[in-house]
Amino acid sequence: MTNKSPDASQTGSIFASVEVAEQWRRGAAQRDEVTGPASEMMLDLANLGAGSRVLDVAAGTGDQTLMAARRVGPMGYVLATDNSTSMLNVAAEAARNAGFTNVGTRLMDAENIDLEPDSFDAVICRMGLMLFSNPVKALIGMHRVVKPTGKIVALVWSTEQKNPCRGVPLAIVRHFGCNLSAVPGLRLMFALGESAILEDTFREGGFHDVAVLAVTTRWRFPSTAEVIRAMQDSFPGLQRMMDQLDVSERDMAWTQIERQLSQFEGPNGFEAPGEVLIGVGTK
Repeated sequence: MTNKSPDASQTGSIFASVEVAEQWRRGAAQRDEVTGPASEMMLDLANLGAGSRVLDVAAGTGDQTLMAARRVGPMGYVLATDNSTSMLNVAAEAARNAGFTNVGTRLMDAENIDLEPDSFDAVICRMGLMLFSNPVKALIGMHRVVKPTGKIVALVWSTEQKNPCRGVPLAIVRHFGCNLSAVPGLRLMFALGESAILEDTFREGGFHDVAVLAVTTRWRFPSTAEVIRAMQDSFPGLQRMMDQLDVSERDMAWTQIERQLSQFEGPNGFEAPGEVLIGVGTK
């Protein structure tokens, strides 16, 4: 893997930069609180066991990579792939710091998986499949590299309406005229959010025994103001949208986001609902 970080303007991805990778690192604990239980369910559905070889597609900074590595043990192996060297560098460092010797990283486009056929027991993909321009092509690649009867499991956001902590800010920046297409992937955040769409996508990828599970999540913060601070620190796509606005519009947008989300604040702090979908298929 090259040590040179790809330029964001060349990759078209906000995740290419070192700065965003650091933001993502800082947001790990909050992501784990929101999607941790669903991620564990994803690994359950992948049938991971001691000695399993696992491919983690669009691994990012590797939160779920380490979860999988813990499950497969020292005789197993997890390969984390992503199209951002910066993200993978964070993942590799996290694996070293955790003492894992069964984790590898490789720079790779999810829609062009260049690995040996039938070489993994399972493939996982957390919060990445819906962002790909061609998710079916990505699934076809996953299908090729997993062993016969192996599982492919993907975790995606459900609908915008069921995820106000993501849906509300995106709706507001759209209202202010921001072009979500300027951030590749952002407009696709909820593209696979309907169960039928996710199921059809898996079937087009060549899988059978396809199932989709809806999992409820919770966003908890001490206050709505803390939610806004977290978004400003670890929601890089939203920050890129805000950069399209002038200072006064940006202030108004943040005020509207805070006002709309404040409906979820009560005596015990902020608590908003959310939902993710887990798609699973068998080769």
